[in-house]
Amino acid sequence: MSENLIGYIDDQGNIIDTQSAGDSCTATPVEYDNSDAALEIIRHSTAHLMAQAITELYPNSQFFVGPVVDEGFYYDFRVDEKIGEDDLKTIEKKMKDLIKKKYKIEKYEISKSEALEKFANDDLKQKVMSRITDDVLSVYKQGEFEDLCRGPHVPALRFLHNFKLTRVAGAYLGGDENAEMLTRIYGIAFADKEALNEHMLMLEEAKKRDHRKIGNEMELFMFNEEAGAGLPFWLPKGARLRNKLEAILHKAHRTRGYEPVRGPEILKSQMWHTSGHFACYGENMYLTEIDGQEYGLKPMNCIGHIQIFKHSGKSYRDLPLRYYEYGTVHRHEKSGVLHGLLRVREFAQDDAHIFCTPDQIKSVILEVVEFVDSVMKLFNFNYTMEVATKPEKAIGDDAVWELATQGIKDALTENNLPFDIDEGGGAFYGPKIDVKITDALGRKWQCGTVQVDFNLPERFNAEYVGEDNERHSPVMIHRAILGSFERFIAILTEHYAGEFPFFLAPVQVIFVPIAESHVAYANKLKAELLYKDIDADVYDKNDSLNKRVRNAEKQRVPYVVIIGDEEVANKTVAIRDRRAKEQYNLTQDEFMVKLTQQLQEGKI
Repeated sequence: MSENLIGYIDDQGNIIDTQSAGDSCTATPVEYDNSDAALEIIRHSTAHLMAQAITELYPNSQFFVGPVVDEGFYYDFRVDEKIGEDDLKTIEKKMKDLIKKKYKIEKYEISKSEALEKFANDDLKQKVMSRITDDVLSVYKQGEFEDLCRGPHVPALRFLHNFKLTRVAGAYLGGDENAEMLTRIYGIAFADKEALNEHMLMLEEAKKRDHRKIGNEMELFMFNEEAGAGLPFWLPKGARLRNKLEAILHKAHRTRGYEPVRGPEILKSQMWHTSGHFACYGENMYLTEIDGQEYGLKPMNCIGHIQIFKHSGKSYRDLPLRYYEYGTVHRHEKSGVLHGLLRVREFAQDDAHIFCTPDQIKSVILEVVEFVDSVMKLFNFNYTMEVATKPEKAIGDDAVWELATQGIKDALTENNLPFDIDEGGGAFYGPKIDVKITDALGRKWQCGTVQVDFNLPERFNAEYVGEDNERHSPVMIHRAILGSFERFIAILTEHYAGEFPFFLAPVQVIFVPIAESHVAYANKLKAELLYKDIDADVYDKNDSLNKRVRNAEKQRVPYVVIIGDEEVANKTVAIRDRRAKEQYNLTQDEFMVKLTQQLQEGKI
């Protein structure tokens, strides 16, 4: 087989090597490269290689599932020994030894009943098979190791030289918090060594930029397990940063015709039954009882906005009507997936709902996309869009779904806005656009969303009087641009490595007076800046000047300003500009003008 070709993949997902394929083969060739199609196969195969190595090192191990994921691949398994980070190199060495044995990877098929008998003594395999409805199952074999798998895999282990095991974690069996904890090992694989090395450098940089590490260093937020997992506390500097972000978005909403509203954080459960949230999202909700009736903490804000819409009569002349709210929501996330600010149980969405007529769908979507574009440009994010279609768990008729989905596609297509399709990825009440941003390290994050919903307004009897003087249900556009403030701030922290732009920095200026006689002038400048909505601190503790400057630098502040005799006498400032990496002097007035101008850069 050519070194540049994994093989051919047929309609059943099998890999056929070039010798078996023949000249008349109509299957799709798969190049041995770093394309998505090739990496899917390479990484899936490397997961099995890892499992084979673990089996030889730990003969008592049993395996559950080993899928390809965004960050590479993993395998969940049960083993008597405790495996830690230090054991990964040993497993990697065994994987390389296995490659030298030149095993081919072979696939064979057996009936489900045969598979149940074959793996009768392996309860993890039994659990895997309980999820499979097929009558015929495929098994992949390499040397003495074999495992159930749909595949496809590379034809031989010689394709799997460029890999790295990245971390060990615990994982509940099947994601069930009440089930046993398995061992999970993550890894990454590429077609060439250069791509692997580049990825490992990115992971090292990502560790340095980890928002949990930077958040602790900059004193932005904290968690307290005694108070509850996944519940963030915002410290003063973090709250400043968040307030700045909220203020930028408040202004942007108001200038685009949105009206602020606020709904309660708890509603009677019947509301969630009517909406369909209970049936499609009930396992993620927190429920309680008040006065003998069941209530649910809101996982979303849409129901409250529908009630506000219904509060007074509406005409077609009132539409589109735009409501927005920084609504706090609660979702029961499993403890195993909680991760700093990126995955929490309480968060605030930059949520909005636009009520419009069917004829207004296209223009409203384009208006929202323009809003998204403005926000992403402000923070120097590139982004892509995906149109997500009807999922398996959904409410509403297929015809309505098709109308809504086509409306989204038409709006984007007619305005030359590129998008991909995510089949089955829509919300349970309507199709959507998902906005995926790319950060400074090239990582993709799903943030904003635009969802077209014909269903919820009808379920709650929301109506407007049309031009025909008849009553109609409005279309409801659900829309979030950041997604949530918590998640977006985590992404921003890692994107900027804590070096936030001036308009967003929690502390924008730190004054360092050289002596006690300079403190009054520093505090005067601080007060003037605060009046202009610029946050400043004065470092006047009884430490050496060098130590105070170093401490100021560690806060990643845009400007460190040294105040001495000359500055006090001449009403000037000696500036260390950390973003421009320059030092210079300005008059007090020049400095104020400069900062005020930079503050304006945060407008959308």
